[in-house]
Amino acid sequence: MILIDQRGCGRSRPHASESGDLSANTTWHLVADIERVREALGIERWLVLGGSWGSSLALAYAETHPDRVTELVLRGIFTLRASELDWFYEGGAAALFPDLWEGFLAPVPEAERGNLIAAYSRLLSDPDPLVHGPAAVAWSTWEASTITLLPRPEVVAAFAEPRYALAFARIENHYFVHGGWFEEEQLVRDAGLLRDIPGVIVQGRYDICTPPTTAWDLHRAWPEAELRMIPDAGHAYDEPGILDALIEATDRFASS
Repeated sequence: MILIDQRGCGRSRPHASESGDLSANTTWHLVADIERVREALGIERWLVLGGSWGSSLALAYAETHPDRVTELVLRGIFTLRASELDWFYEGGAAALFPDLWEGFLAPVPEAERGNLIAAYSRLLSDPDPLVHGPAAVAWSTWEASTITLLPRPEVVAAFAEPRYALAFARIENHYFVHGGWFEEEQLVRDAGLLRDIPGVIVQGRYDICTPPTTAWDLHRAWPEAELRMIPDAGHAYDEPGILDALIEATDRFASS
């Protein structure tokens, strides 16, 4: 099993908490990086698994290099469509979490709340730690507080660690400002390129971060893939039922 730290996070350098220059950090840089890893390790073809943003990246990679993918396992489907970004970052999900939404709004001046992704872009790129620090924690905490079906304070605390939060928020926001460098609907539109790749889509029914409508749209565009709708789960990969489905799918493909 090969785990890749994408540009700007994990053990990759420069870390996004140390450098705000993400000009060479785009979806297509990452797709090329994944292909370089495959070539460097001498792997002819491989199963690709990704969740949340990783599902976007896995789809982008598989649609670019379908001949290199044996199977595709995706979780918490996210394709960076405008409707998906508006739901979670511009106020839709606030209808379910109005108390937590207040924390997300807090760093943003009222005059800038008409476009929160753009406002956060300014805050997170500000060189002053007293500006970018609280903004990063607010962005990261909003996501951590809403990705699990039931509250998990330890998850929120991990996401709120300042260095992690700054890299996480800067990278996510950078990708969202640019729509992932996708054409609108691109990943769903081009799902026909996956027709010959066996796939499993694992989706939590009560996923607030990436609601099931996107998984359903992908399944309709790629009906050959199996859709596993987990009835009592949210977004996180280790939610009961989601982790079981991911392990079952990868074990099944490994033995086929």
